[in-house]
Amino acid sequence: MNISVDLTLSPLQDDYETHVISFIKELRNSKFTVLENPLSTQIFGEYDELMPFLIAQIHKSFEAQNICVLTMKLVKTDRSDYEPNF
Repeated sequence: MNISVDLTLSPLQDDYETHVISFIKELRNSKFTVLENPLSTQIFGEYDELMPFLIAQIHKSFEAQNICVLTMKLVKTDRSDYEPNF
């Protein structure tokens, strides 16, 4: 089953940009489709492959920070090709 995941990483510390950039670069270096906008990053792929990858990347990111909030939304479909028609 394909999924779409919307992620917003919010480190609660002064050097937050470094952590956000590092997290996004790890996502970009994967085999998955990654789209970015100023508010969040979306990643798309097969559930059984994408979720273990995300768990590992989230763990790695959390280990490198003191306090962090990660907001994640999951959609049960691949929305990577969505084009607004309005």
